[in-house]
Amino acid sequence: MLETPLSGPESIDARVRRLGGAFGNSYGLLPPQFATRVDPTAVAQPRLIKFNRALAAELLLDVEGLDDAALAAVFSGNRVLPGTQPIAMAYAGHQFGQFVPQLGDGRALLLGDVRDRFGKRRDIQLKGAGRTPYSRSGDGRAVLGPVLREYLVSEAMHALGISATRALAAVATGEAVFREGRVPGAILTRVAASHVRVGTFQYFAARGDVEATRRLADFAIERHHPEAGTAANPYLELLRFVVRRQARLIAGWMNVGFIHGVMNTDNMAISGETIDFGPCAFMDAYDPATVFSSIDHRGRYAYVNQPAAAQWNLARFAETVLPLIDTSSEHAIALATEAISEFPAEFDAYRLDGMRRKLGLFTEEEGDAALGRGLLDVMHENRADFTRTFRALCAAAEGDAGDTALYESLTGQAAVRDWLAAWRSRLSREPQPASEHAAFMRLVNPVFIPRNHRIEQAIVAAERDDFAPFEELSLVLSRPYEAQPDFAAYANPPQPDERVLQTFCGT
Repeated sequence: MLETPLSGPESIDARVRRLGGAFGNSYGLLPPQFATRVDPTAVAQPRLIKFNRALAAELLLDVEGLDDAALAAVFSGNRVLPGTQPIAMAYAGHQFGQFVPQLGDGRALLLGDVRDRFGKRRDIQLKGAGRTPYSRSGDGRAVLGPVLREYLVSEAMHALGISATRALAAVATGEAVFREGRVPGAILTRVAASHVRVGTFQYFAARGDVEATRRLADFAIERHHPEAGTAANPYLELLRFVVRRQARLIAGWMNVGFIHGVMNTDNMAISGETIDFGPCAFMDAYDPATVFSSIDHRGRYAYVNQPAAAQWNLARFAETVLPLIDTSSEHAIALATEAISEFPAEFDAYRLDGMRRKLGLFTEEEGDAALGRGLLDVMHENRADFTRTFRALCAAAEGDAGDTALYESLTGQAAVRDWLAAWRSRLSREPQPASEHAAFMRLVNPVFIPRNHRIEQAIVAAERDDFAPFEELSLVLSRPYEAQPDFAAYANPPQPDERVLQTFCGT
């Protein structure tokens, strides 16, 4: 471990001890088969790339007096916080439909959990901290590019109002990682409501360990849905809770044009947070069949397939808790099937609610879903940019004078005129003035998203040790709904030679 010199009247050691005192490890109190105790593997020259001080304050982490070197030592794992006992969690999962009975944290270590300013427990995990018993043939390390991508996208998702894991710190390791070539290494500190996944339940269910499955379900109820503990059937209520959360999450994704890329069961968090930002991407030109992930050869997790993929994953989760729902397997299956069958209606309701807001509608009418689909159809025909089209619609809500930007996105004049006429007819039946509709729409239709080409530009620069583009992009994405005239270029879609057609996993 690195030695840190004294600094001021209180030593760095004392400050680190104070920081460590905030941590608990509720998951580590579960039986031994749930996780393995592992210390991080020290790195050569940890250097702080970015530390999220606003999130640290939200987590009530006392980092006062810790300089960049001390923070880099802590959040690289070179200094294990006193009082913490890092663990690698066990889980299984279906990967592109194929079940793998043992996966687990092959390059991540859970430091523990803290209570945030809202009284909620939040996990803090190092990603890229070295080999674990679950690493298989991997090196347990993370690459700089994917670490920066996850930092940018996870924080952007949060700013967009979509439930997601958060990024607390990014640290360069000063060491090379070998993938297809020699690339710089880094470590991400990830914050989550928990790191329990559908695959975590599958790990124990596949081993026929009903008692461990029950302990895990009880942990999930206590952490995420304590109200279920007093329900007539707590485990059925947990299943329904997870169904609702996933329906809301996927609808939120789709309303901002997000594609996860690897919706395997080990990448679906029980909490309803977006987790694991590997080959994810935001659409530029709208096409429901869009796929970016280099490993999704058949479009299993294409944009339009995400709701079906989520329901499939939920069915796998339901299978793991059947013995807990009822002692009669037949009755348990009937109850679980009913709960899973609620997903499409839940998803449609969340998706339509989001679409109404994007269209500036305060009230509900029967034809609203068709109106939203009509716009998407016109966008598809025109290969219109998803984000810019909806943002342009905000100006059009104020009157005909605002149509110019919309016509720039949608070049099929007749189809656009027909749709605009139908939309304005619908708006005319709303009691609010046009200015109120436009202001409302600007709160839900972002100007800025983490465009793939901008992320790639930031990564390429960072690999040359220039982190200015990463810092600027991070700043812009922290306020996605504000116009930010000084950074207007970040709203532009890529030029043909800037298009990113594939995104990749960090492993």
